[in-house]
Amino acid sequence: MAAQGSAAPGALTDEDVAAVRDDVSAGKTVTVWFTAAAVGVPAGGSAKVVAVGDIAEGDFIQVRPAGSRDALFCSPGELTRSRPARRPASSRQRREKAPDEATTPQETPTLPGSARRADRPSTSTSRAPSVPAPDVPGTPDGTVERSARKPRARRRAEHPGPLTVNLTSTVEGEWTVEVLAGTRKIVTPTPVPATDVAAVSRSLPPAVAEAMMSALAEARRQQEERVTHLRAELDAAQRTLEQFRVD
Repeated sequence: MAAQGSAAPGALTDEDVAAVRDDVSAGKTVTVWFTAAAVGVPAGGSAKVVAVGDIAEGDFIQVRPAGSRDALFCSPGELTRSRPARRPASSRQRREKAPDEATTPQETPTLPGSARRADRPSTSTSRAPSVPAPDVPGTPDGTVERSARKPRARRRAEHPGPLTVNLTSTVEGEWTVEVLAGTRKIVTPTPVPATDVAAVSRSLPPAVAEAMMSALAEARRQQEERVTHLRAELDAAQRTLEQFRVD
């Protein structure tokens, strides 16, 4: 999830990366926050460091955002160890603060002669008494409670684009698999047993299965030759050892 441009202020330095790598290797929990240079995640969001690559190039820091099960690969410029400051209250929150006097009903002053006018029959229609506005529940400091507001849904980082799965073998017969989302590696090369590769090949098209089985057969042949060579060396060493035996 590399971003364009220079590193954001407060981004991880080389010393920070080395310290994070040591803490993760020691089994400690390391929390970082996304900078404005991060792509696909909100700036200021927190994440836990999962792993730090040995080669400091590109997106080599693997993190897991808070509230998500997905792991992301980031560069040092997209992360910081400095916790961002809390945002000040918005103008809407300030408007929601109700003054104390707004809930206090005002008293109607008594005018002179009102008692005498009350004795006379009134021919006008009586006005309905005014009903004071209901009190708005709030906290002791006068701030209106916001528990009824609908919480904002947290945006989760998704993997855009198609996925690419690469299965690789070496001349020694070792197999690894990796997964890429576009050009970003989301699963690092992971070892796969040869028995699992053989099982998977049976469900693939014949041309693909033939190529995989051919590679497996060649690796098995090389291992058999190696075992034969090692067994011969062991027999020779055993005969040499017998010569030093003293009855």
